[in-house]
Amino acid sequence: MIERMHLAIIREVERQGSLTAAASVLCLTQSALSHTMKKLEQAIGTDVWLREGRSLRLTQSGQYLLAMAERLLPQLERAEERLRQYAQGERGTLRIGMECHPCYQWLLKVVSPYLARWPDVDVDVKQKFQFGGIGALFGYEIDLLVTPDPLHKPGLRFEPVFDYEQVLVVGREHALASAAYAMPEQLAGEVLITYPVETDRLDIYNEFLRPAGISPQRHKVIETTDIMLQMVASGRGVAALPRWLVEEYAGKMAVLPVRLGPAGIAKQIFLGAREADTGIDYLRAFIELARAPV
Repeated sequence: MIERMHLAIIREVERQGSLTAAASVLCLTQSALSHTMKKLEQAIGTDVWLREGRSLRLTQSGQYLLAMAERLLPQLERAEERLRQYAQGERGTLRIGMECHPCYQWLLKVVSPYLARWPDVDVDVKQKFQFGGIGALFGYEIDLLVTPDPLHKPGLRFEPVFDYEQVLVVGREHALASAAYAMPEQLAGEVLITYPVETDRLDIYNEFLRPAGISPQRHKVIETTDIMLQMVASGRGVAALPRWLVEEYAGKMAVLPVRLGPAGIAKQIFLGAREADTGIDYLRAFIELARAPV
């Protein structure tokens, strides 16, 4: 019954002081404005204004509507502006899922300058998807997926943003600590520590051990990078991680990176998104910033 136009009219008449001036501001004719308000008065069964000579005086009902207009119209106007910003990619929440377990430190270096450049966009990092995030993308639980192993599916787009080398991590007292590189057979007697990921998604298996027909003596799973590296430093096993991450920890823990094979294993970090969302400005800006050196 009460529409936004009714509230806009009563607020503008109060501001401008006359029906004629209010009609001009609202791009209406005076007769259209008067007709609109007359229909409202008929619908609610009471007058909104009373005429006193050439001026209008609000009735009690009119004063109530004016108070409602001054409260609700600014909220609607702010909502419309917010929705416009969402539509144009100027505002929103960027939800990032982590499938790359050691990439959190790298991500922090991207998020900090991104937040400075996009003050109206919030960032939410969801690590619960670290062991499988494709379903979260399809389910609209996240907007970007950080992963070293993209699964190309219809409706998704993965873009490489960061190159790195996957290396073997050993303790400083390990027999391979001074080696130029490690060969697969040298891991046959080792405890291999990895994140809890299927072995067919682990580079150390797919690109190093299995092609040579080698298996480690034992495979141990640990979820956190710090505990994994502490185990390696204490001689409890070896691991495979990005070189840049191992070098960051090498100053704090007794661990060293060793190349996997003479040529090493080159990898990339990808950001995956729904194809329909790749035109959103703030999402596109995050991908571009992630490509820049950090």
